[in-house]
Amino acid sequence: MSTDIAPAPSARQQTGIGARIPRHDAADYVTGRIEYFDDTVVPGTLHVALVRSPHPRASIRGIDTGRAAAAAGVVAVLGAGDLLGVGEIPHNVDPAGIGGQHTKVTALADGEVFHVGHAVAAVVAQTSGDAEAAAALVDVDYEVLPYALSVADAVAPNAPVLVPGWRDNVIAGGTMGDGDVDAALAAADHVITGSVSLHRAAPCPLETRGYLAQWDRRARRLTFRGTAQNPHQLRWHLATALGLGEQQVHVVAPRSGGSFGAKMHGQPEEVLFAALARQLERPVKWVEHRRDAFAVGGRELAAHYTASCRSDGVVTGLRVAVDGNLGSPSAAPGWGMVMVGCLTIPNGYAIPAVDITWRAVTTSKAPWNGVRSYGKEIAHTVLERLMDQVAARTELAPEEVRRRNWVHPGAFPHRTPTGLDLDSGDYQGLLRLVAGHVDLDVLRAEQHAARAQGRLVGLGWGFELVPESVDLPGSFVGGMDSSTVRMDANGHVTVLTGVTSPGSGNDTGIAQLVAGELGVPITDLDVVQGDTDRCPYGFGNLSSRSIVAGGSAAVLAARVLAERLRIVAAAMLHTEPSDIRLVDGMAFGPAPEQAVPIAAVAHAVYTLAFILALGIEPSLESTQTYRPGGIRHLPDDKGRINPLGTYSNALALAVVEIDPETGAVDVRRFVLAHDCGTQVNPTLVEAQLHGGVAMGLSTVLSEEAAYTMDGQPVAAGFKTYLLARSPDLPRVELLHQCTPSPVTLLGTKGAGESGVGAAMAATLNAVNDALSPRGVEIDSTPLTPERVFTALVPGAGR
Repeated sequence: MSTDIAPAPSARQQTGIGARIPRHDAADYVTGRIEYFDDTVVPGTLHVALVRSPHPRASIRGIDTGRAAAAAGVVAVLGAGDLLGVGEIPHNVDPAGIGGQHTKVTALADGEVFHVGHAVAAVVAQTSGDAEAAAALVDVDYEVLPYALSVADAVAPNAPVLVPGWRDNVIAGGTMGDGDVDAALAAADHVITGSVSLHRAAPCPLETRGYLAQWDRRARRLTFRGTAQNPHQLRWHLATALGLGEQQVHVVAPRSGGSFGAKMHGQPEEVLFAALARQLERPVKWVEHRRDAFAVGGRELAAHYTASCRSDGVVTGLRVAVDGNLGSPSAAPGWGMVMVGCLTIPNGYAIPAVDITWRAVTTSKAPWNGVRSYGKEIAHTVLERLMDQVAARTELAPEEVRRRNWVHPGAFPHRTPTGLDLDSGDYQGLLRLVAGHVDLDVLRAEQHAARAQGRLVGLGWGFELVPESVDLPGSFVGGMDSSTVRMDANGHVTVLTGVTSPGSGNDTGIAQLVAGELGVPITDLDVVQGDTDRCPYGFGNLSSRSIVAGGSAAVLAARVLAERLRIVAAAMLHTEPSDIRLVDGMAFGPAPEQAVPIAAVAHAVYTLAFILALGIEPSLESTQTYRPGGIRHLPDDKGRINPLGTYSNALALAVVEIDPETGAVDVRRFVLAHDCGTQVNPTLVEAQLHGGVAMGLSTVLSEEAAYTMDGQPVAAGFKTYLLARSPDLPRVELLHQCTPSPVTLLGTKGAGESGVGAAMAATLNAVNDALSPRGVEIDSTPLTPERVFTALVPGAGR
């Protein structure tokens, strides 16, 4: 994959919206000055190894810790009953809030294990090596119990109910939609049925999870340093589970080596290590093994659909049933991926009648957390497979079918059958962008010539609608956020924000916004994130909301300071505040000779408040909270809410060739036209899109967190979890369209989850197009050589 290299910054780097500037702290990353979690060293720190279940489901009859406790360097060995003062772990988003089933989640397995890898005991030792060696000496007596690994087995009659006290194995479920699908089917020129099955995959951040907890006995205060996407919510989470006040918990999230959803709170290790630090009154540290990191994730979604369409290719009705294999229940928010994926249907298409049934089902695999795209990829793949099937049935070009079915640009805002209020868009414009960049007639002529030679070449389209900036009523998943901007007497600016960065560079975007508002060089500005003692309350990193919410809050705060600076500068220059321009570190008046350094104005605010600053509050600090428009929690007349604020969208075109002798898929060309509204920093947006496309292609082609028939996870490292390498991926040809959001301060929409679903859908369609001369079709992923070859040569995989 190629990435455009940003030009070197000029002496006076342009700031503000639209500036292509490098990361403001790029030198710190390049020189290794950035401190990640594992760089932190605290004297006297103990290390922890977890004893994990080898069984997918079993009751714990006893734990013998004698040999482990006597091993070298061991300080303590604890099971669930040995932890003091630890209550039930609160859910990130409890499914009981929408009528689902509540699970009591504990820091260690209490009486029963639900999946291979379920933590049963913790060994605390002087070194990580001592802890690992001793963990192997813990003897656990298990009674193996019946279990289910697939949704079909878990919902079958007489299936073992995995969670004691539950009525069945459905964590949560429901229906959504609008319109009369039965009438649409009855009046249809064509009725189309199909299915899509997406496999289980992992987020795969370069840096795995890690936690370092310290308990101050005198202050009765916990400091918890860890890989956390949502520090303020984690503070509440820890305080609630440990019976503390939130003021007794300080959470620090250092720079992150990636998250992709894996580091959202709700995982038992967070509470466990905080509890151990308090109980042992020693710092306690843990770094996740890669093999355990593969267990976190999701995407194991299956959909069956029936649709009606007219002979002109217009889809009139759609019925979909979606099941998610969530693994064992947890306090993490993975179950919501199924619901959000279904809310995204019908994916930007103006289908009037839609009926969706969904279930999040528990099985004896490891539990989901979040994973980038957060379930929306099931909507993208279902609708894009359907559009290709409509094209085949009506003998229309696939792109023409999409054009006829998309919501028209003049129809926004548009309420979907699931109740989402699409803010803005020009999906037909994306098609024009791609068509203007790629000569489709030439591509199809080349494909025709290749097929005449017996080569399997396919073209595939993939459109994605990406709802972002989620705010779930009654939960700590919020669409709003807060930022503080302060300028000291020397003119240096510090931004403290409630949003965090998973390594994406959103702090640079926020920095350039504030620098643009205040007229200062970005080099005179620092951004502080991830510290609950320093930063205003915010909701961290999720749902591509960092610039939409945190950036907008910082702009509002910066505007307060800018107005104060203008008033004082006007007094210094004997002019009117409306005449003052703040740019390049200077406050300029209307005449060329009227100018004063902004640093001098800041100094005057603090030192000459009773002379020059009588008309303002004499401080240069402001905290503002921004709440995007568009989010609607009051139900409409059909009981639907809109918990998502903005709607990025993209259209992908993939060209693939299949090796008929091996089934290997080569993505030869990939084009993505994308619209995230106003781009604060196009370089950062493009980096996100390159990453999203890479993740989508890697997932659909090779990645898989597979399980054996006896419930054992296959992935133990990157030799058994096949993450795509750079040579495996094509050059991504990016095209941009800007349809500003009318419901956000700057017209911005999210970009952090974009590209994944479009890449998966376009590649799946391209592979099926390549296979079409052979009369075969694939409806499940990953598109591994084995699976593709088996489709080409039925029986080859037996």
